[in-house]
Amino acid sequence: MTAAFVLGINMSVAGIFAVAFAVVAATNRGARGARWLAAGYGMGIIYVALEFLLTRQVDPTPVGIGIFLVFLLALSFALVGIAHHYRAPPPWGTMAAIWVVTILAVPVIFSLTYGSTLRLTLYQLPYFAMQTLLGFMIWRSGRRQALDLLLIALQAIAATIYLAKPFIASIVGTASAPQGYMATTYAAISQSGSVVTLMAIALVMLLVIMRDTTAEMVARSETDPLSSVLNRRGFEHHAELALLRGADAAVLVAADLDDFKKINDSFGHAAGDGVIAHFAAMLVDAAPAGAIVGRVGGEEFAVLIPDALLSDGRLYAETVRMTFAAAQLPVLGVDRGFTASFGVAQRTLDDSLFDLSRRADAALYRAKAGGRNQVRVALGELAPMPAVGVG
Repeated sequence: MTAAFVLGINMSVAGIFAVAFAVVAATNRGARGARWLAAGYGMGIIYVALEFLLTRQVDPTPVGIGIFLVFLLALSFALVGIAHHYRAPPPWGTMAAIWVVTILAVPVIFSLTYGSTLRLTLYQLPYFAMQTLLGFMIWRSGRRQALDLLLIALQAIAATIYLAKPFIASIVGTASAPQGYMATTYAAISQSGSVVTLMAIALVMLLVIMRDTTAEMVARSETDPLSSVLNRRGFEHHAELALLRGADAAVLVAADLDDFKKINDSFGHAAGDGVIAHFAAMLVDAAPAGAIVGRVGGEEFAVLIPDALLSDGRLYAETVRMTFAAAQLPVLGVDRGFTASFGVAQRTLDDSLFDLSRRADAALYRAKAGGRNQVRVALGELAPMPAVGVG
């Protein structure tokens, strides 16, 4: 298999993935960085075209420098694109340092004997640095799912291939001039390694984008847009999963805004929406780690606290109740305070979410009937203490 044939495959692969990432960017605004990845693979097409052009040059240096820098630019675009997707700030400072050192090294690299180990090593070092930086950035993002780890591994393999190329050239030999590069075994090996890593990284990155896009769609379908907490569907789904995972000592807190209809009637629905949003934020801020917060009705909320006792749930509800009652909410000119009522129930034995919700709602009803702005707990749900004999 000749290097020219492999380069042709590289150009086709680069073109296919450039179009693929461009389509993703155009059809999915949530696919952060896809347009940068499209630009990176688009630069790959230019890189291959310059490789073909090099064979016809009398003075190969200008085109050779172009090949060298265009490929580094392609890696830079890919790095920025992946950084945006992983919601990490692109490492502009480190990238700039690599570029400055690379440009300063250009006269040195292209003055060395073509095919020498030193020239090949210096030529590959910027690519190694950029590819290593790419893998490190994904690792630093903190995401450790299987596809993320696979993508990091592929970056490590690609970086290793750059370092290995000078040693491969020393074994199989290379051309004595740049124009003869395409006819060498080294070129066929080098470009074959590039096309494999090019395809593997692009395919895994597309899978990562698809995975994350799907996750965002699911999250949006389970999130209440007004309060930014889970909607009823999302709350029930995540709460049931928590109970199935064995959260035996779970507590459910049911909450309801008091006299909410009067808020809407007196200040308008926009003000009512603002009150709901502020109350939801207070529920989230006061909730312990692992708590599941949802808006399950118009002004009704539920909070499941795994690994908690009834006393923990009551303390949480009292904290939110007092904070909410004392708050002066700057919501569209509303100049009065608001209150909420709470019901708290603790899970016993193999209670379902329905059983737990029923008892918490009953406690909430007692809080409403008792005058509102208070916390009531579900009684009679714990096993009675054994009787102590009288001697």
